[in-house]
Amino acid sequence: MKYILVTGGVISGIGKGIIASSIGTILKSCGLRVTAIKIDPYINIDAGTFSPYEHGEVFVLNDGGEVDLDLGNYERFLDINLYKDNNITTGKIYQHVINKERHGDYLGKTVQVVPHITDAVQEWVMNQAKVPVDDDKKEPQICVIELGGTIGDIEGMPFVEAFRQFQFKAKRENFCNIHVSLVPQPNATGEQKTKPTQNSVRALRGLGLSPDLIVCRSAKPIEMAVKEKISMFCHVEPEQVIFIHDVSSTYRVPILLEEQGIIKYFKQRLNLPIDDQPSDLLMKWKKMACRYERLLKVCSIALVGKYTKLSDCYASVFKALEHSALAINYKLELMYIDSTELERSTEAENSVKYHQAWHKLCKADGILVPGGFGIRGTEGKLQAISWARTKKKPFLGVCLGMQLAVVEFARNCLNWEDANSTEFDPDTKNPVVIDMPEHNPGDMGGTMRLGKRRTVFKTENSVLRKLYGDEVFVEERHRHRYEVNPELTHCFEEKGLKFVGHDTEGNRMEIIELENHPYFVGVQFHPEFSSRPMKPSPPYLGLLLAATGTLNAYLQRGCKLSP
Repeated sequence: MKYILVTGGVISGIGKGIIASSIGTILKSCGLRVTAIKIDPYINIDAGTFSPYEHGEVFVLNDGGEVDLDLGNYERFLDINLYKDNNITTGKIYQHVINKERHGDYLGKTVQVVPHITDAVQEWVMNQAKVPVDDDKKEPQICVIELGGTIGDIEGMPFVEAFRQFQFKAKRENFCNIHVSLVPQPNATGEQKTKPTQNSVRALRGLGLSPDLIVCRSAKPIEMAVKEKISMFCHVEPEQVIFIHDVSSTYRVPILLEEQGIIKYFKQRLNLPIDDQPSDLLMKWKKMACRYERLLKVCSIALVGKYTKLSDCYASVFKALEHSALAINYKLELMYIDSTELERSTEAENSVKYHQAWHKLCKADGILVPGGFGIRGTEGKLQAISWARTKKKPFLGVCLGMQLAVVEFARNCLNWEDANSTEFDPDTKNPVVIDMPEHNPGDMGGTMRLGKRRTVFKTENSVLRKLYGDEVFVEERHRHRYEVNPELTHCFEEKGLKFVGHDTEGNRMEIIELENHPYFVGVQFHPEFSSRPMKPSPPYLGLLLAATGTLNAYLQRGCKLSP
């Protein structure tokens, strides 16, 4: 097993996740089996209870793990399926060690950060690195490990110490450290500064790790003189300094790395049994990146949500839309609309914001209402759904988006004026969305219906079934506490809102479709978590096809994309 540790310096959010994913993609293109581990030094057990404004979206895995969004990057880039233990947190490690101590496994010894916590980290990494993540179920050959945060953070120190020890346990030919740093360019001088990188590398060395590669992030391409300066002051060869500037799409990052000789370096440094040249997989990435940059036709989608101030809150939704747009040769224009700005209360408080939000919504080719929690912004989402339904605008509702589509239909088509979800109004007379029977109102962490579940189509006359290739059932990932009330579904079906998919028992409503509408679809699951650059998610693809007016032609061709 070969281990590649990716650390970061100067600032967090520098792009370690994309760089780790890109390195994995390059090695996979050389015919190697690659897995990935993300270490988050926070004390939370998992990401499940975070607000999206803390660390971005919560990504859900097949096994129900609620994890950091970087695991979503790994899955999309490497086309693998990870597990919850591929995301290590300080909370998980300490919980594991404390449980062992309570069990008496340490035989009366004093339990300390060194060696017990550091040993637990190493043991976890070695065990998880062996778990197959590809469809062929073979053991991986390379494990890319991303250490979250920046070097010098107090909460990350036990993990750095663990890898300082681990580099000797694994042996030099099996362990490699890549340090990602920032090269800022102040507007006042326009000069690219190397001092932050020098200090960051010095701090890393002081903790016992020496970088084998220094990946320098910058806004613009870095000059050769800067590369030579970093090489000299950071005690590495010039070939060990890699530049990654801001690019038009993340698809370009593996190509930038490959162009700077990273395959040849890894082959020598880790003694890998590979050719110097990448395989067809990286050629596909190159073609995809070039195609992305040449797109001319534009399709605009309005994303109506409550966490719109930070794009990472809807990272997988954006990627799923982007994958689908690229598949049909359109450039995606995603317009984020804060759902509270569509509400009547905003019109009274700030009419400019209100009218700007509605202007965006009206000019969009399609409307998407994603998942979320809490009552804030729900009335605005209901307004957007009503607009999509009455104006025949292509619409996709995901999780809460589907539930609110049911609420909107109940209020405006069934004339149940107080119809609501029990999440927002526990005393409503028409509870069209209710708590699930197994919902535990006590603990919040890990108590939802999580992970991959089967959805069975109950009719052949379904747009989504055709988009899925006329499958009898599909398996997608879930994350919800509430569901459509199964006792009221017949009322909706009589009026044209069809529940075309349900769970294996037939009790949980999973998919809705509205009759006599170009594309009005709601799904209880989160199809965005399974979308891949070369395998777009069918519900999102359907939205883009409908928004560009090509859905019927696509269905008539037997769900084949035009060349």
